[in-house]
Formats: sequence, C-alpha cells, structure tokens
Amino acid sequence: MRRRKFISLLGGAAAWPLVARAQQPTMPVIGFLSGASTPKEGLAAFQKGLREAGYIEGKNVMIEYRSAAGQYDQLPALAVDLVRHQVAVIAAVNTSAPGLAAKSATSNIPIVFQTGGDPVQDGLVTRMNRPGGNVTGVSRLSVALEPKRLELLHELVPRAGVIGFLVNPLNPRTQLLVPQMRERAKSLGLSLNVLEASTEAELDSVFASSSQHAVDALLVAQEPTYNRWYEHIVSLSERHKMPAVYASHIYVEAGGLMTYDASVADSMRQVGVYVGRILKGEKPADMPIVQPTKFELAINLKTAKALGLAVPPALLVQANEVIE
Repeated sequence: MRRRKFISLLGGAAAWPLVARAQQPTMPVIGFLSGASTPKEGLAAFQKGLREAGYIEGKNVMIEYRSAAGQYDQLPALAVDLVRHQVAVIAAVNTSAPGLAAKSATSNIPIVFQTGGDPVQDGLVTRMNRPGGNVTGVSRLSVALEPKRLELLHELVPRAGVIGFLVNPLNPRTQLLVPQMRERAKSLGLSLNVLEASTEAELDSVFASSSQHAVDALLVAQEPTYNRWYEHIVSLSERHKMPAVYASHIYVEAGGLMTYDASVADSMRQVGVYVGRILKGEKPADMPIVQPTKFELAINLKTAKALGLAVPPALLVQANEVIE
C-alpha cells in the first residue's frame, strides 16, 4: 500500500513541471521589418525604447528580423512571412514602404511604423491624432524637410546654380518628391538635376559624371538605402570636391559638409516604446502619430574650409552643432 502511494506521488511530482510549463505565458514575438539595413544606433535606440516599456530581447520578448536591404519589391513577401510567424506586433521602419507592406499583409496584427514621409499622404493612416485601425507610428517629417535642405544648401553655396538631387529610383516616394523639389528649386532661381542611384556602383557612376551634368552642389535625398554607404558617399563628395547637404547626422560625423534632420535615434526609441505599450494591451487606433518638435542643423567647418566655402554667420547662428 505504501509502495503504491509512493509511486502515485512520484508520478504527480514528475508531471508537475510539465503542467507548470504549460501554464507559463508564451513569450511575445515582435516582427521587425525594414526597407534597408538599420544602423546599429537605430537598433540600439529601438531596444532602448522597448526597455523603457519593460521588455528586453531574449528575456521577455523575442524579435524576428526581416530586411529588404533596399529591394523594396521584396517587402510584401517579408511582411507575409512575419504574419505567418504569428508575431504579436510589427515594427515597420526606415520608410513608408515597410509599413504599407505590413498593412497590406494584415488588418489584425498591430503595426508601428517609422517613416520620413507624411503618413496620411502615403496611405498609412487616415488621421494623425486617432489613426484608427491597426496602424500607428512615428514620422520624422524628413521628406518634408527636403525643401529646407535645399534652401540651406543655397544659403551656404549661393554661387551654385545647378543642384544635383541624388535619389533612389526604386523608392516609391521618389516619383512624388521630384516634381515638388523641381518647383522649390525654380522658386529659388535654381535648376535641379535629378541623379539616380540604387546601388553602390551606380553612386560611383553618378559622381564620376557630375561634371558632365554641370552640377555645382548636391542634395542627397533622405534614403535609408544610402545609409549603408554613407561613408562612401561622403568620400565621393570629398574626392569630387562637391558641396553637399545630407539628411542624417551620420554623414556629418563622417566628414560630410552639412546635415539637417530630426533625430533618427529618437524616432526609433519611440517605435520601441509604442511596441511595448501595445504588447501591454494598448490599441494602435488610439495612439497618436508621433512627430518631432526639434530639428538639428550640423555644419562641418573643416569640410567647408577644404571646399573653399565661407559659412555665412547667419547660418552658423542657426546651427545646433558646429564641427571644427
């Protein structure tokens, strides 16, 4: 009798860990969808935002990473793959394209986008304050800043009559942006020469032929794909003695002449915060689109001197950062 009781108790003890494990909540999985390779700083900022919301990768949340590496036509399939993995929420970053791909793939899984464009104009949401549906996110308004960058370049290099506008033809928003920039250039009395490059080799060709296009200065569009080659782009600008303004602070840190933009790190951190809040039960429909309130102008005086440019005092006063 005692032996049978002992065996019964032993069997119950062996089964208990299995029952306990079955009762433990499943670790949520985040889908991370990017149009291009995300810089380490951006990923670190995203993870910081998650930590602020109480989530640490590998401890109480898992992340499935997918990147189109600049091949935007791959985004729909990548988004469908994340839906197939039944992720709890999708972070779609770098441009509006990943967010649109995710939105097409699911109307149930919450989506938090990060884009430089206008999320209403791009079709991500219908309203900024209460977006509705399963989509919310962060807009850096970087695309809207392109005309301002053109103005700053004109102020810094007033002798430049022909401005090269370097764009990625594979980016869906390029065809909408170019006509707007032509109009802005015309209003400033400038000519805009559109230069297209979607690969590193094409960048080399564009810079090599810039003299043939009579380009006096260069505006590099806000393009996540280019961030993969930012050091190379700065090197090409230096080699061809081309004054250029960029859309991300990483360029001026690498020796670029001038940048003007909202903080990428701040926007990625906010994506992480929003993802964490959704994992805790908040609805994206009720979470307003986050927009930056501060923009940063950085000027590299060493580069300006090498190009023979005298930076106007009025421009220096506006600068948040001057690199000497």
